[in-house]
Amino acid sequence: QVQLVESVGGLVQAGGSLRLSCTASGIFFDSKHMGWYRQAPGKQREWVATITTTRVTTYGNSVKGRFTISRDNAKNTVYLQMNSLKPGDTAVYYCATIGPVIEWGQGTQVTVSS
Repeated sequence: QVQLVESVGGLVQAGGSLRLSCTASGIFFDSKHMGWYRQAPGKQREWVATITTTRVTTYGNSVKGRFTISRDNAKNTVYLQMNSLKPGDTAVYYCATIGPVIEWGQGTQVTVSS
């Protein structure tokens, strides 16, 4: 049974930083591309970032230069370091496996106050 468990998000002021983590079980983590998505109230789920098995990273335009995705295969964990946060980054953040079948975490709320 696949499980992706995100860390607790939180409330942060604009300009602040926050790091999310997502720990996987039930999968061979080393062989999975991993990603982060987010969904703001009333909006569609938006892709944020991806890290491949060879640690190649790509980012959505709205977060490029501010967010960093990384992974620790020894801990079956993927991270999202978020810097220079803006109120527009407020959303529920989800980690996911990337591939023909997408497995999702339960989501974690990030709120950025102005």
